[in-house]
Amino acid sequence: MAEEVNAFPQTLTIAGTDSGGGAGVMADLKTMQERHVFSTAVIVAVTAQNTLGVQDFMALPKKLIDEQFASLADDLAIKACKTGMLADAEHVRIVADNLRKYDFGPLTVDPVMIAKGGAALLADDAIEVVKEELLPLATIVTPNLPEAERLTGMTIATPDDTKLAAQQLQAAGAKNVIIKGGHGDTDTVSDYVLLADGHDFWLSSPRVDTVRTHGTGDTLSSCMTAELAKGHDIETAIRTAKDFVEAAIKNTIQVGHGHGPLNHWAYGEAHTK
Repeated sequence: MAEEVNAFPQTLTIAGTDSGGGAGVMADLKTMQERHVFSTAVIVAVTAQNTLGVQDFMALPKKLIDEQFASLADDLAIKACKTGMLADAEHVRIVADNLRKYDFGPLTVDPVMIAKGGAALLADDAIEVVKEELLPLATIVTPNLPEAERLTGMTIATPDDTKLAAQQLQAAGAKNVIIKGGHGDTDTVSDYVLLADGHDFWLSSPRVDTVRTHGTGDTLSSCMTAELAKGHDIETAIRTAKDFVEAAIKNTIQVGHGHGPLNHWAYGEAHTK
């Protein structure tokens, strides 16, 4: 009997490229491949960047972004999707409009604002648009601490602050929230998770002393997307993604002179031996 067309789990990343290969669409595709799903992409912006920083970027015209969405919807069966770098308010709206038009399954919103080297990847006027147009569509939103502060207008200094920020993001429309603790200064990295049903918990891991963390947020969110596409529940997807990223940081590869990339195949090697 012929295999059913489009039966294989398929995912979509909606983001910007990284010519250095460590973050953005490149990190998403590598992660999704490692998690054994077929990954596709809608390119919103193209960057010139490496491990030392972002030298330049350009967002694509609306017509080309719309056509990418339409092309995928016409042929494939996307089971889960994610957003990354969206550049500015206009492009956030373009993406949100398309996500309302097409059903690409659970949506992970990674509110990418600043690159590891400090370059702004989201214009200030886009933050309100993310809150108003993307968060209500989100199955899960995955900000780091600075991003959570920008989205909520809060200063997050304590665990209680983190919990309150997650509640505010949920009130803004995101069903599930994970606030990543990697920007803290403690020996342990603690991520806070608030699920749609009110269940909450912390995920902690030892901090690894390394600058090779470029693309951490992209990798975490794309791993979650892959797990959701395979039909796993949100908590399982989050826990798998946390383990995946921890392995990718601990088992470093030496690439570039700045904030180097993760080792995207480390988790798979550890679980196939």
